[in-house]
Amino acid sequence: MARIIHEGRQDTPQVAAQNALGKAVNYLASNWRRLARYIEAGYLPIDNNAAGGAIWPFVIGRKNWLFSDTPKGATASTQLYSLVETAKANRQEPYAWLRHVLEHLSTANSVEDYEALLPWSCKSTTSL
Repeated sequence: MARIIHEGRQDTPQVAAQNALGKAVNYLASNWRRLARYIEAGYLPIDNNAAGGAIWPFVIGRKNWLFSDTPKGATASTQLYSLVETAKANRQEPYAWLRHVLEHLSTANSVEDYEALLPWSCKSTTSL
């Protein structure tokens, strides 16, 4: 039998552990501390859908990308994907931001110049 456990005490009702409801109650009981933490810190996402959505286009296309069949190709792909997703996360249109960075990178001479090219600092590209 599965029991619902709440704040250290066992509450009724009891359900058979073999059926779907019992499995769900057992799952809830085994993850109770995580659920309580999520409720206490409401800014935490309850799922990883944002991360899954970000990588989905790359999962779909990976069979078509022949240049990723070597470790160096995979590393290059990963670095490019990271730049693209970082730009998106900072509400920059990736192509415009990358173009802007590549056009201005050769003239950067200081830490401030480089920091101004980062997607969270860059003001001169198209926003999403």
